[in-house]
Amino acid sequence: MAIEVFNRYEKKYKVPVDIYPKLMEELTKKMDVDKYCIGGNFYTICNIYFDTDTDALIRRSIEGPVYKEKLRMRSYGVPARKDFVFLEIKKKYNKIVNKRRTLLTLDEADKFMEKGELPTSGKHINKQVIKELNYFVDYYKPVPKLFLAYDRMALFEKGNGDVRITFDKNIRCRRDRLNLKLGDDGHPILEEDCYLMEIKVPAAFPLWITELISKYNIRNISFSKYGTEYKQYISKEA
Repeated sequence: MAIEVFNRYEKKYKVPVDIYPKLMEELTKKMDVDKYCIGGNFYTICNIYFDTDTDALIRRSIEGPVYKEKLRMRSYGVPARKDFVFLEIKKKYNKIVNKRRTLLTLDEADKFMEKGELPTSGKHINKQVIKELNYFVDYYKPVPKLFLAYDRMALFEKGNGDVRITFDKNIRCRRDRLNLKLGDDGHPILEEDCYLMEIKVPAAFPLWITELISKYNIRNISFSKYGTEYKQYISKEA
């Protein structure tokens, strides 16, 4: 069973495509590639982001508050109705990321979000997280706002699964067909000449990661996938 509740620090970096192979060669000396990256290939993650009618959650997030939160539904690949997806609340307080999520079938997740039908049975359901999700939905009355997908390479430090590095490419979005089962196409929101790297740790970075970042002169950036798309969307609408 995947971890459903956790806290961690996350930092993001833009990695030029010409640096990526060199960086991967060094990373794989210290890290194992995720089992889902079959044959060293990227796998696809699909998301539906939910927000209020007035986009209150993303607007607040863009302002850079000490505390912010969002709600999304996530799948690995394009799911069928009976496939499992994650429904999760992602919070960030004082630079610490907290995720609270539960496995649901796509049918269960859709019925919960569209009709308020609470899933009641199944070993896959985290009942405490369902209560928190129900409170969140009752408070914000969120609706689907954005489909966002990307192709990911993920690595874990050897002997320490808490230290994780991911590379995302082909980040794409759409504001129609807002259901995970309706394909993974969309328009790009990130330049094609770079990857988005995220380093995710429970505490301080291991020294070897800090040295590697310095060696390749990789710069930390502030980047939100949903936030970037929203700014682009608002700019076009203006």
